Amino acid sequence: MISRRNLLGGLAGLTAPALAGCGGNPPTGSGFDHAAATSRHSVPGLDAVIDISHNVTVTDFAAVRRSNILAVIHKVTEGGDWFDPSYGQRRRQAEAAGLLWGGYHFGTRQYSGEKQAAAFLSACQPGPATVMALDLEPNEGNPRNTMTLPQAEEFVLAVQRATGRLPMVYSHPAWANGEVYGRRRLKLGAAVTPGSTLARCDLWLADYREDPQIPYAWAGKGWRLWQYAADETAANFAYGSEPRAVAGVGHCDRNLFNGDVAALNRFWKGGGRTA
Repeated sequence: MISRRNLLGGLAGLTAPALAGCGGNPPTGSGFDHAAATSRHSVPGLDAVIDISHNVTVTDFAAVRRSNILAVIHKVTEGGDWFDPSYGQRRRQAEAAGLLWGGYHFGTRQYSGEKQAAAFLSACQPGPATVMALDLEPNEGNPRNTMTLPQAEEFVLAVQRATGRLPMVYSHPAWANGEVYGRRRLKLGAAVTPGSTLARCDLWLADYREDPQIPYAWAGKGWRLWQYAADETAANFAYGSEPRAVAGVGHCDRNLFNGDVAALNRFWKGGGRTA
C-alpha cells in the first residue's frame, strides 16, 4: 500500500458517517472453494483476503464474495485529517454481501500518533468483529511526512486503550528492520525490536517475493497476513500458472491468512485478537 490521497486530497475535511453494527456475521464457508484458496506459494496460507481503498473501482461485493474472498480490509484514514470517502458505504455493502470487514490507517508524521488514532477510530467505528491495522511504511509521495517509530507506538497504544485490542501492523521487512528501503532510500530510523509495543501486534507482512522474509521483531511469531501481490488484475498477477483476478473490483492487493477458514473466522470474530 502507498499513500492514496491522490486526486481526492481536497477532501481532507470530509468526515465519515457513523456506523452501527458489529462488523457483520463471519462467513461459514458455505460455497467456499478450499482447494482454490490454498496457497500456491512455498509458504502455506489461505488466499482469501483483499485490501482496497477509494482508488479501487468496486462494482459488486457479492461478486467479490463469489470470487472465493472471505474478508476485505479497506483504507479508513491517513494522517489525522484525511478520511477515505468510500469507507462507510462500502462497509455496509460488503457486510451485506457476507464479507468480513477491516479498516487500516496510513500513518504519517504530521500529527501525533494519538491524534491519528482518534481520527482513525472516529471514522472506522470498529465493532467487535472489525479487524484494524496500522500501515507503517515510507511516505514515498512526501518522505518528510513519514510516520516515526514513536508515533507508531503511540498510535497502537491509543487504539488499545480505546478498544481493548491492538491493531495489526502492516510493514515491509526491510522497513521494520530499520534498513534503507524504497525508491527514495528512506529508513525508519531504528528497527522494531522483539518485545516492543509494535512487536506485540500481529504482523501484516508486505513482501512481494515468493519466499517472504520475517522482520526481526516477529521472528518468533511469524505473520498473520502476508500481502504477496499488489494491484492484482487478470493481466497482472503473481505466483501460479493462472490469474486470480477478483470479480467485482477493478484491482486489489492479495493477502494470505496464516491459518484455515475456521481460524480466519475466529480471528475476525474476535476483532483481530490474538488467541
